[in-house]
Amino acid sequence: MVPELEPGRPEPLGAHWDGAGVNFAVESAPATRVELCVFEGAREQRLKLTRSGDVWHAYVRGLEPGVQYGLRVHGPWDPAQGLRFNPHKLLLDPYARELVGAPSWNGALEGGEVFDRRDSAPYVPRARVIDPSFDWEGDQHPRTSWEQSVIYELHVRGFSKLNPRVPEPLRGSYAGLAQPASIEHLRRLGVTAVELLPVHEFVDDAFLVERGLSNYWGYSTLAFFAPAQRYASSDDPVREFKAMVKALHRAGIEVLLDVVYNHTCEGNQLGPTLSFKGLDNARYYTLQEQRSLYRDLTGCGNSVHAPRARALILDSLRYWVNELHVDGFRFDLATTLGRDAEGAFDGALFREIAAQLPGTKLIAEPWDLAPDGYQLGHFPAPMREWNDKYRDAVRRTWKGEPSVDLAARLTGSPELFRQGNASLN
Repeated sequence: MVPELEPGRPEPLGAHWDGAGVNFAVESAPATRVELCVFEGAREQRLKLTRSGDVWHAYVRGLEPGVQYGLRVHGPWDPAQGLRFNPHKLLLDPYARELVGAPSWNGALEGGEVFDRRDSAPYVPRARVIDPSFDWEGDQHPRTSWEQSVIYELHVRGFSKLNPRVPEPLRGSYAGLAQPASIEHLRRLGVTAVELLPVHEFVDDAFLVERGLSNYWGYSTLAFFAPAQRYASSDDPVREFKAMVKALHRAGIEVLLDVVYNHTCEGNQLGPTLSFKGLDNARYYTLQEQRSLYRDLTGCGNSVHAPRARALILDSLRYWVNELHVDGFRFDLATTLGRDAEGAFDGALFREIAAQLPGTKLIAEPWDLAPDGYQLGHFPAPMREWNDKYRDAVRRTWKGEPSVDLAARLTGSPELFRQGNASLN
């Protein structure tokens, strides 16, 4: 099944095909052993990775795009110290470019304080190696100025699902958004950019599935590099996403993503082990003083520890801009991402993002659930911020209620934005 295993390289992280084989690299400082699990149907072959510093890696000659894989990570099981290593749990590569399948909510995925020996492999999605080649045909970022920008927030599935002018097999997909009928509608509205509600691979949470429901909005991220397979009309979501971006750019329309880096779908200590928890729990999540518990600034069970997860977040953003040609991002609960290692808001990560991705549109949702969570007007330039005070003033006026601050809101809320950044109304 696997012809030849070599030590390979510790970078770049993730799975990368070079035409002759695939290099795998994953980072975990506390781990004692990491196994690459290569699948052929239900058959699993485990390969021991080589360690260089904090990175575990191998090169598998003969592997091609389309192969499915996962990880099993060995190390101490000590939830009281924030350590949740368990090789019985198949994990997703945090740098996976594409996923196959979705979680099947079985007890083998559950968290808790007890070491669980049930194998989770039959119940979790797998990562899939991609061929990244794509003919962009000279595609360029439109680079519409902020002053001329008209941003249209939309849901990939909802936007074209009922449009009779879009071919039925393509409705509700990336390809449906790229259809001439979709683009013509956006241009008639005067739209210069679409802001897509979350398209990072996400899950239908267990409590929804139990009720026969699904996660329509997508704010439950599983993989920060992979376009959601549920929005693809083909079996190649990455290529279909790229084709959509290229079509929109040809029409002069930018593509912004609503991104959820502030938490993941793994929830609190009782939530599933799918990726980050079993790979390096204390690195990726902000833990309480009782380190078996998670600090929840998001209302979703956990909070990503942005300073420790900094490299992953930056790598993900660069990938979406450089490889998938995305033009900007709206950061969900951005205050969580702007906190330092002690939990105080300083916005440092966003200064680094702006420096590494010049010209990329960056928009903050400027709050989280902490007592100091409301940070409207305090994000560093060149960040923009959604201004809820504008929304509230316009809503009050529309309802016929007194709104003494409407004039200030219509002129950009100058009393709030004195640091050189700006609001988006």
